[in-house]
Amino acid sequence: MIEKKKVEQIVNEWLAKTDYFLVDLSISLDDRIVVVIDHADGVWIEDCAELSRFIEDNLSREEEDYELEVGSAGLGQPFRVKRQYEIHVGKSVETQTLDGKKWQGILSKVDEDTFTIITQQKIKPEGAKRPKLTDVEVEFHYDEVAFTKYLIKVK
Repeated sequence: MIEKKKVEQIVNEWLAKTDYFLVDLSISLDDRIVVVIDHADGVWIEDCAELSRFIEDNLSREEEDYELEVGSAGLGQPFRVKRQYEIHVGKSVETQTLDGKKWQGILSKVDEDTFTIITQQKIKPEGAKRPKLTDVEVEFHYDEVAFTKYLIKVK
């Protein structure tokens, strides 16, 4: 079986020369290697192919037979690493907490343990007859969130 640490070192060597970052790396029991990368400006198929060749050049098929898949994190897929939150600051996201409540808003801040979105809520100002939509900052701890993903809006 191929060691995950060895493949991760190879991937990190390639990533060090780029602005890409690793989102996920998995190796199944039958040596199917899946590498998922991301980039602030999106992932180009040519770069996935280049990373795939780089991995193949650094692994010996004579020692281990394996299947290799290199791809992007996917638009609209849940974020897996903090760096994905960072590159989406200022963009629309959807977050679902572990209790099932969904929030939509603009990702405004990302810290080590938390992130903040600005969402609109109906709030009745003092003395007003009707509630009014107001921007409200809501902070989430990563461990309280089931998922967060980039929200694709079609006009």
